[in-house]
Amino acid sequence: MALEMPPRTRASLFARGIGRLAFDGVEQLTRVVEAMHANIAAAPLPFGRGTDGRTRGITGFVYESIRFVNGGARAVLDGALGPVPPSADSAAEPPHSETWISVVNGVLGDHLAATRNPLAIPMQLRRAGEPRARIVVLIHGLCMSDRQWLRNGHDHGEALARDLGVTPVYVQYNTGRHVSENGRELAGQLEALLRAWPVAKPELAIVGYSMGGLVARSACHYASEAGQTWLARLARLVFLGTPHHGAPLERGGNWASQILGVSPYSAPLARLGALRSAGITDLRHGSVRDEDWRGRDRFARSGDVRVATPLPAGVACFALAGTGDMLAPVASALGRHSDPRRSLAFGPAHCWVGEGLDHFDLLDRPEVYARLRENLAAPASAHGD
Repeated sequence: MALEMPPRTRASLFARGIGRLAFDGVEQLTRVVEAMHANIAAAPLPFGRGTDGRTRGITGFVYESIRFVNGGARAVLDGALGPVPPSADSAAEPPHSETWISVVNGVLGDHLAATRNPLAIPMQLRRAGEPRARIVVLIHGLCMSDRQWLRNGHDHGEALARDLGVTPVYVQYNTGRHVSENGRELAGQLEALLRAWPVAKPELAIVGYSMGGLVARSACHYASEAGQTWLARLARLVFLGTPHHGAPLERGGNWASQILGVSPYSAPLARLGALRSAGITDLRHGSVRDEDWRGRDRFARSGDVRVATPLPAGVACFALAGTGDMLAPVASALGRHSDPRRSLAFGPAHCWVGEGLDHFDLLDRPEVYARLRENLAAPASAHGD
């Protein structure tokens, strides 16, 4: 498991990360305001093409000055925080910062990773309890952390350890990266985990919540491609509110960005919508492979171009959904699609729908846990009838 950083080191990295993000925000906002200024000054038609987004003369000099000052301040902050030595006597990051950082990673995580911002969350596995013959890997959803499996005093992993004698292993990851990037990395980490597991031939199960279910499917795909051995140990895979065929909320966000882009006066504002992470845009249709996004404009309005990716062969797969879930509607959560080639082969006995349950109810409602426990305790026959 990951080593704990001294508090001063964590606080320094936190301050550096916040500072860099703030300077990035100033840079992006300056670009938006300048582009709107340029388009209005050029007086184009309301629905015509705008300018190149840059102003000229004295106005252009003002915007360049803002960028220069912003860049200089960024360098000063990095220089000031760079040589700070670790000290266990100093205060750590502010309270609730872990939750805040998880949210920022969900919204801007790809940018954080690309710019090497210290706020970017590295993928790691956290084991809870002693290693046993059965492992349950829990993968959280968008804008969450591995600690947020605990809700209203209930944690599915802890409850399963108590009732079924399993060892919970929690995945922490940057939910703003592409699902396929996280899936490939998780596949490698699970391979290393099972090779180092002190109990011979352990049985593996995965519980994926929301985006975590897409990451699980992606990991299975890349493990199969790479011939990794952990996939043969995977007996059960349970999806909680996973938008296998996309989330309407992300499709609505993409539609709004397209509307803003129609007029040169509002087009610069569409850039703010384009700041949303690769992980979020993967939720539009439920992308789990590189081919689903590579070489494409992920903000362009387009149909479902995904490569059909079935459930892993020989694994008992279960899908749990809630009728009040606005992120993963029932049809999407149960893998149903109008195109039979895209539908996921969950057997009827392996599907469960909770009346009136919303997306977060799937984390702590007793009836959800009862079904989850039943899925993981039953014989691991593939897919069901």
